[in-house]
Amino acid sequence: MEDLRLASWKRYGHDRLYVNLPDGTAVAWLDRKSGAVTIVDPRHTQAAHALLAPHTAPAPTAASPVDLDPLLPDMDLASHAPGHGLRVKLNGSGPTLLRRVLDRLMRRPSPMESWRSGLVGEKRVGAELNRLTRHGWRVLHSVPLPREVDIDHLLIGPGGVFTVNTKRHPGRKVWVGDDMTKVDHGKPHPYGIKSRAEARRAQRVLERHSGLSVPVQPVLVFVDITALRVEATRLAIRVYQEREVAALGPLSGVLDAEQVERLYRVARDRRVWEDA
Repeated sequence: MEDLRLASWKRYGHDRLYVNLPDGTAVAWLDRKSGAVTIVDPRHTQAAHALLAPHTAPAPTAASPVDLDPLLPDMDLASHAPGHGLRVKLNGSGPTLLRRVLDRLMRRPSPMESWRSGLVGEKRVGAELNRLTRHGWRVLHSVPLPREVDIDHLLIGPGGVFTVNTKRHPGRKVWVGDDMTKVDHGKPHPYGIKSRAEARRAQRVLERHSGLSVPVQPVLVFVDITALRVEATRLAIRVYQEREVAALGPLSGVLDAEQVERLYRVARDRRVWEDA
């Protein structure tokens, strides 16, 4: 077995068991309360599961995949370009006149401005992710979830499955912790919490409809920032600047080509996300 070591961690009401490399770098961790295992480095997936096995309940076998009707063009999410969801919002009616006046009087950022800025970020990151298709990866953009939210990008390939959350803060400095992110030392944003929840939702959908056991890792990508400082201790989220997402390309050893295509076929069907 690889030279991996177990380390307990209890803090802020959490109880976890980490799998670390000899230098202390975490490659996986077990939440002892929920029994959920989070894989940080897919290269050590098999060894980490083997090491954690005595500390977990027997994993349920994957359910049989749910049969899906033929995929019709209007249900195929592969047609979405990066930023599709934001384009729909921008092409809609937008905020009411009263809302726009109040935003201006109270000096609040307009939702339209936020959507336009977000669209720039999603297009740029989407373009970077699309380049990974030459290495056997599949990419979907603006995957719709209930309550008018979406997954900015879903990446499926040899190195596993990743939900990619794009944030654009032009000319700002960003600090990232385990749960919260601060922009120019401002108020904390729960980017980490939301990204992990997004990954869990995607995992439930893909496992339910594919019959495969699918670890899904969250990724945060920042666009147009001047500095990025990451101080997460759990390392449960990958954090990149825009052009660094290419680092996902060489990852391998998690899914074979058949599994990639099977998951991609499920993920691109709009219907499977309706109860995510």
